Amino acid sequence: MEIPAVVPAGRMSALPQPVLSLPGGWLLRPWEPYDAPALVASGGDPDIQHWNRTGRFTEARAEERIARYRSNWETEKAAIWAVAPATGGPAVGLIGLADLDLAGGSGEILYWLLPAGRGSGIMVKATDRVSRWAFEDLGLHRLRITHSVANPASCAIALKAGFPLEGTMRGALLHADGWHDEHLHGRLRTDALG
Repeated sequence: MEIPAVVPAGRMSALPQPVLSLPGGWLLRPWEPYDAPALVASGGDPDIQHWNRTGRFTEARAEERIARYRSNWETEKAAIWAVAPATGGPAVGLIGLADLDLAGGSGEILYWLLPAGRGSGIMVKATDRVSRWAFEDLGLHRLRITHSVANPASCAIALKAGFPLEGTMRGALLHADGWHDEHLHGRLRTDALG
């Protein structure tokens, strides 16, 4: 007996990538070429570089990455949004769904913020909003967040956004300073929403 796909191929790419409103004057929107300086800045930010494997960007390489974000939506590989002021202006962060398995109904949330967005609580709201979109509009069953056990800020975001800690994956990700154990957080479509 064949198990049907949780999310049929073509469902995501048939939709335009939505703009998602957030409380507090923020929104999630597709990345635009004028956001390239935010990617360049992420490559120079020590916190982003320590906890993420984003790499460094020239302006041209950042524009190529933004084009790839759009291509990944169309090929249903990932859904990446810019965290930006609702009044307009460049991105101050990134949030998205990567490692998408539409047939299996799962994906991984990833995120980072430049200093201009930190301390506002926006990433908790963004994580919850992307999760709701992934469950309600796209139809995924399970989302996960992984982060170094040495990154308590990311752990707090995951917990506040409704992703309980499920366990620790030993030596799961190589960072610049060596192998890190990673926390695994998960949220199901059937979990109670806050």
